[in-house]
Amino acid sequence: MRFVEGIQKKIMTVDEAKSMIYAGKVIGKTYAFTNGCFDILHPGHIYSLAQTAKEADYLIVGLNSDASVKRLKGPERPINSTDSRAVILANLVLVDAVVVFEEDTPLELISALLPDVLVKGGDYTIDTIVGAKEIIANGGKVIINPIVEGFSTTNIIEKIKQ
Repeated sequence: MRFVEGIQKKIMTVDEAKSMIYAGKVIGKTYAFTNGCFDILHPGHIYSLAQTAKEADYLIVGLNSDASVKRLKGPERPINSTDSRAVILANLVLVDAVVVFEEDTPLELISALLPDVLVKGGDYTIDTIVGAKEIIANGGKVIINPIVEGFSTTNIIEKIKQ
């Protein structure tokens, strides 16, 4: 999608994403999924998203809602609103869909979508990746990307405060 009107269509509900996956799987397409807060997008995020996109025909990003980020990261977060973060992610060529979730973990979203590949960053292990058991039980695979050292939203926020 190279046109501006198409960007908003990449921000989907769970049901819209399920329909997209179903339609694609009928013709043999595969889907990779990753998730996060993506509060201040940085090169570590871009690397992880690019690595995830290589794993399948389409990339779906689960995005923590504002309330979810606040519960996970504290009252000062998020810096950018859900809508802002979703639009930024949707504008990335390598992202095919963005689905916002309200829960603290994406387990319900992963269980609903059952992507072919689940990817998380290197600070996780298979045992600590939410949804890993469900994906593996469904015949999918779980991949752990290495962390790009030197990039952290928390560190960026601290640097700005100085």
